[in-house]
Amino acid sequence: QVHPVESGGGLVQAGDSLRLSCAASGRTFPSYAMTWSRQAPGKEREFVAAIRRSSGSTYYADSVKGRFTISRDNAKNTMYLQMNSLNPGDTAVYYCATQSRTGSASDLTSYDNWGQGTQVTVSS
Repeated sequence: QVHPVESGGGLVQAGDSLRLSCAASGRTFPSYAMTWSRQAPGKEREFVAAIRRSSGSTYYADSVKGRFTISRDNAKNTMYLQMNSLNPGDTAVYYCATQSRTGSASDLTSYDNWGQGTQVTVSS
């Protein structure tokens, strides 16, 4: 199975922006939806955003709505997360994942192919 690969994380200051990428190297990975989630130290993994492959419909957690934008380039098998107005509460490991069967876009248990994650650290 080809796992997606995240990139673009780093250390930034509050108010800065970052763009994360999620790619399937060398092969097309079929998916009904793709998602970004994050996990901060000592906390459970939480849903951040998702996008459906066919319709392009997007979904966001309330905590990032208006600041983060999810997008995808199907021709490049790549998904992006543009993160603006970052704050220390956004510090976490960010993961991307894909669905191989239809399911709720915001339900992380419906995703079955996960990347290794990329660290995002926001200093105050």
